[in-house]
Amino acid sequence: MTRTLTLLAAVLLAATQAAHAHSPWLLPSSTVLASPQFVTVDAGASTKPFIADHRAMPIDQLAIVAPDGSKVQPANLTKGELRSTFDVKLEQKGTYRMEVLRSGVRANWKVDGQPKRWMGTAEAFAKEVPADAADLQVSESASRLETFVTVGAPSALKPSGKGLELVPVTHPNDLVEGENATFQFLVDGKPAEGVEIELIRGQTRYRNQLDEQKLTTGKDGKITVKWAQAGMYWLGAELKDNKVTVKAAKERNLSYTATLEVLPQ
Repeated sequence: MTRTLTLLAAVLLAATQAAHAHSPWLLPSSTVLASPQFVTVDAGASTKPFIADHRAMPIDQLAIVAPDGSKVQPANLTKGELRSTFDVKLEQKGTYRMEVLRSGVRANWKVDGQPKRWMGTAEAFAKEVPADAADLQVSESASRLETFVTVGAPSALKPSGKGLELVPVTHPNDLVEGENATFQFLVDGKPAEGVEIELIRGQTRYRNQLDEQKLTTGKDGKITVKWAQAGMYWLGAELKDNKVTVKAAKERNLSYTATLEVLPQ
């Protein structure tokens, strides 16, 4: 279990880096369904979105939230070398949220001049990292990885008020090629100014340019995107602040990653 959580932390912390690093993703087989049925979801981390070329995503901390707020258990979980997969039976009308949340502490220090690195929970930090360690540098991290699937008509998605979140002014399962979409980003429930957003359309293997879009939220935490082409999109967002809960930490690294599908006209 310890090894699995360590791998998960490494994968999710990659979400705070640019997309050419090993960034995480969830990729559902469908995001809009006319009637209740199964979907299959791939989960991995890779140099480019949705291409299984690096590592499978540990999904021990996966949560699937139904439209009524209840939790749904995944079926047929499989973890390979390059990707994990699972099935979800969607029985309610409305929008399902599939998410992996992770928070923790990172520490760097030196012992006899040699660098040491540690990553784990806030509770473990107090026990395992020497308070008087030489050149001790500590930071907190909180990441959210998610995607959405709607059965029938979309339903509302409520923010949790914790960490960096996307609030859909435009519903994430109502994205259409050639149209604009507006999203708002919150930090701990409040509009987040200065969040750096990166959007990359899938199928990068079949074009020479990455064609990423880079945006930054305004004072109201909002961005507006015009979808030039249909397809699956990887969205990554990051922000740093000093709202830490561990006394020794100096900064908090927040990240948000989502998979969105833009449908043709």
